Formats: sequence, structure tokens, C-alpha cells
Amino acid sequence: MADRYGSDILADDPHRARRPRSVERPIEIGMVVEDAQTGFVGAVVRVEYGRMELEDRYGRTKPFPVGPGYLIDGRPVILTAPRKAAPAAPMHTASGSVAVAGARAKVALASRIYVEGRHDAELVEQVWGEDLRIEGVVVEYLGGVDDLAAIVADFRPGPGRRLGVLVDHLVTGSKEARIAQRVSRGPGGEHTLVVGHPFIDIWQAVNPARLGIEAWPGVPRGQDWKHGVCAALGWPDRDQADIAAAWRRIRGRVRDWTDLEPELIGRVEELIDFVTAPV
Repeated sequence: MADRYGSDILADDPHRARRPRSVERPIEIGMVVEDAQTGFVGAVVRVEYGRMELEDRYGRTKPFPVGPGYLIDGRPVILTAPRKAAPAAPMHTASGSVAVAGARAKVALASRIYVEGRHDAELVEQVWGEDLRIEGVVVEYLGGVDDLAAIVADFRPGPGRRLGVLVDHLVTGSKEARIAQRVSRGPGGEHTLVVGHPFIDIWQAVNPARLGIEAWPGVPRGQDWKHGVCAALGWPDRDQADIAAAWRRIRGRVRDWTDLEPELIGRVEELIDFVTAPV
């Protein structure tokens, strides 16, 4: 007769605790991870060069090495490099345009697009950069628009040398609106297009939902807007380094054009069409 209990009933103790074994998990942006050693819990917001950055629910971030020593839903895991997804067809650029496989950047056109500041230029490059390289369009930042009329005159717009300008806070009665009118009536105005969005700063063109807030906070008149926003959101705002870190955090949440407000998307597309129109 077969012994259904085995030869040694003490060989396997069903009450003995079994230590769970770690399993490998490729890292994904947004994955919530707990560091088993420190107890820090956060979502993965960045992965590069064998390290990852976790952000907790209070907005604090910490770097950690990729590898063992983490928990997901209480289970031990060994985090590995992100899995490379197979490209979908057709592929699209971050701006929503159909990507052109193997396309090389064109020689830069004589036409240009100017934006107000560094942050504006970085956001336009992040979303429309691939399209602009294919079209041969260079984006430069001005550092403000107070001297825009003189800058346009120095550029000398003309046929085949068009200039598009993106301005912050271009609303009726604003200083920016008066500058835009002066440019359109000045030298080269026929070959210059000044458009703008209604936001105080390019930060506001990012959908606030991407940062987990319902709306951008209001900042009292007379207070620096970026410092005021950081203070309202509980982010450091002591110096320019803190402001730069805040912008990296905001821009890091932008995946593509769907994370931007329509008022910016339409104006950038309008400028690209203007400077690339046939002579």
C-alpha cells in the first residue's frame, strides 16, 4: 500500500514560517516603491544611470540605487532597469505629429522663433523639438520683451526671413499687448508674428492636474510669481536654485502636448506654421 504521508512525517513542518523570496520587477515611472531599510515610500519619478528618484506624497524626493531591498505592496522585489517597450505604429512625436523614422535635422532656416525666457524655450523644445529640427527652425529666448521692437529691427525680418515671437501674459491692455502692437507697425512688421498666451508665466501652461493640484495658486500682486507659487505649494523658494529645481519638477511631469493648456499649444503651432510657410 502506498504511504500517502511519506516516510518521514517530520520532514516538512507546515507551521514553519517561510521567508518570501524577492522577485525581479522592471521599474516603471509612477510605480510606488518602499525602501525596506529606511521605510521611505514614494513614486518613481526619474530613472537614469542605475539610480532612481522617489517622490513621497508630501513632494519630498530621494535618490536610491536600482536593485534589491525594496517592497511593492509589502512584497520584496529586486528592481531592474525599465523594460524597453516595442515602438507602436505609427509613432508620434511629443507634439502629436506623426514621427518621421530616420529623418535628419534640416539646415537651420533664416526664420526664427523667439520666446521670452529659458523656461519657455525648454518647454517648447521638450514638446516640439523633434518637429522643429525636421523643419529646420531654431528657437531662441530673449530674457524679456521690453526691448522687443529693437530686437525685431535688428533681426531685419523679410521674405524668407520671418520672425515669430511667443509672449507671456498677452492680454488686452497689458504692457505685452502694447509692445506687440508697436512691433507689428514697425520695420519688418509684415514679416513678424507676435502671439501670446494669457498666463503670467509659462509654468501655468502646464496642466495643474499633472502636479496633483486642481489649479495654480494665486499670488498677491507685488510678490514674485514663481516664489509665491513655490511657497503656496510648500516647495523651497529661498533662491534661484530652488526656483530652477521647481521648474525641473514641473517640466518632468510633462509627457507630451496633452499635458499642456490649449492656449499655449495653439500659439506654438501658429508660430511654426508662420515661419515655415513657403516664400
